Amino acid sequence: MPLTIAIDGPAAAGKGTLAKRLAEHYSLPYLDTGLLYRAVGKLAHEQGIDLDDPEATGALAAKLDTSHLDDGSLRGREAGELASRVAVHPQVRNALIAFQKNFAARPDGAVLDGRDIGTVICPEARVKIFVTASPEVRARRRTDELVAKGRHVDYDTILAEVRERDTRDAGRATAPLKPADDAHLLDTSKMDIETAFRAACELIDRAA
Repeated sequence: MPLTIAIDGPAAAGKGTLAKRLAEHYSLPYLDTGLLYRAVGKLAHEQGIDLDDPEATGALAAKLDTSHLDDGSLRGREAGELASRVAVHPQVRNALIAFQKNFAARPDGAVLDGRDIGTVICPEARVKIFVTASPEVRARRRTDELVAKGRHVDYDTILAEVRERDTRDAGRATAPLKPADDAHLLDTSKMDIETAFRAACELIDRAA
């Protein structure tokens, strides 16, 4: 049985960093699913495709491959805004769901992180981990990350944005953010990355 590891959780909980470490440790391919919509939005913008055209953006999403995810600018604010434009189209979503399912179906396994991996993309994953932390801790991490990049940000503003994002993600009609019934909850509020990594490895090794 493939070692497919589904990592879900809210923004700034540390799931991306953890997922990358786990992929390296277990020699598995890794997919940051949060980059997919950003890649589609950015490609559409670069190619002059109308971001409000569901058919055109859906066709573009259907042609996406992992090489499109190596662009460092995908983590920027502009890519995030473009992603929000294309993410509303069912055609885009359906194409990217198929992309993620195909990635997860690799014979040796894979590590995927996102918000609906264990519930929608690969509910049959051998290991599901829901990584979380308090809103205050996540806001502090996000603030420190942006300050380190030279941005001038206000912690209280970031905290409000984190809480708003949580409410929106948990309340959306399609694939709301929630742990799968058989997911292991990993609260990283009082953990550094090494502690979280060791805890995740223990969960995975027991399941393997």
